[in-house]
Amino acid sequence: MSASTRYTEGLAKLQQIDGEAGRKVIDSLQVIAPDLARYVIEFPFGDIYQRPGLDLPQRELATVAALTALGHCQPQLAVHIHGAMNVGCTPQQVVEVIIQMAVYAGFPAALNGMMTAKAVFDERGVLPHASGDS
Repeated sequence: MSASTRYTEGLAKLQQIDGEAGRKVIDSLQVIAPDLARYVIEFPFGDIYQRPGLDLPQRELATVAALTALGHCQPQLAVHIHGAMNVGCTPQQVVEVIIQMAVYAGFPAALNGMMTAKAVFDERGVLPHASGDS
């Protein structure tokens, strides 16, 4: 795939997933590091998100899990929680994947992730349905 095709397809995929939030990230990078903006479009969105094997909701839930596990990526996590919901994930699925990360990344990372999810849900005016054994 040519560089221009990677960029074009990557930009379209970024728009499909992240909408305006993704565009803002790219625009903010253009001022200081236009090459990094291009890399973000071409590699994850032009190459990885184009691969077969996982659909967009699965890819976004995996991304939410990874960013939650890292524990220090709240701005990027918020963008991808929005993205997950933009491609059809439910708030409850987002909550469950963050709870799952408590097992593998620890409670502090899961708590930080959940507070980020709550902020996104508040912004969107949605709430997950409560579940659990309590």
